[in-house]
Amino acid sequence: MKTKKEHIAKHPPDEVIAGGEHSEINDLKAKLVDKEKEVAANYDKYLRTVAELDNYKKRAAKEKVDTIKYSNEELIRDILPFVDSLDRALEHAGGSDVEAFKDGIKLIREQLLCCLKKYGLERIESAGLDFDPNFHEAMMQIHSDEHEENKIVNEMAKGYLLNGRLLRPSKVCVCKKINKENAVCEKIADNGQ
Repeated sequence: MKTKKEHIAKHPPDEVIAGGEHSEINDLKAKLVDKEKEVAANYDKYLRTVAELDNYKKRAAKEKVDTIKYSNEELIRDILPFVDSLDRALEHAGGSDVEAFKDGIKLIREQLLCCLKKYGLERIESAGLDFDPNFHEAMMQIHSDEHEENKIVNEMAKGYLLNGRLLRPSKVCVCKKINKENAVCEKIADNGQ
């Protein structure tokens, strides 16, 4: 068996260890306390950031709804004078001067188109031009010796572009030439039935 002195020599008590290692343990405990404070501060920052992000999302969603709801406000405000002009024109419609009434309506139409042009609306000019399926919708085809093949004979409804994008195609009537050979073949086919 070992004596008490030998045992103490191999396993010194805490007081003996405390000399050099005690200051190291205190340093580690202090660092641990500092790190725990840092963790608590970072967690607090994280919670605040999450709350701010949530508030931002709610604010952005509300702003988007408001933007959609009131997006046409300026356009409608600019159109209201035309409604007023139309009201005045209707009040004076009972008069016998039809030409003056027509001129007034044409003037209002031109003012309205000028206002809408400010917002990017453009008319598609079609009469006399080549048929383009990107901008025109053929409502009918007619045979005409006065017009060339695939030329637009008349326009049934105007087409419009909004900021360069097709809003509504022009509804048009297109000239379709019938070859005399095709016409003869069609007549023969019709008579053969």
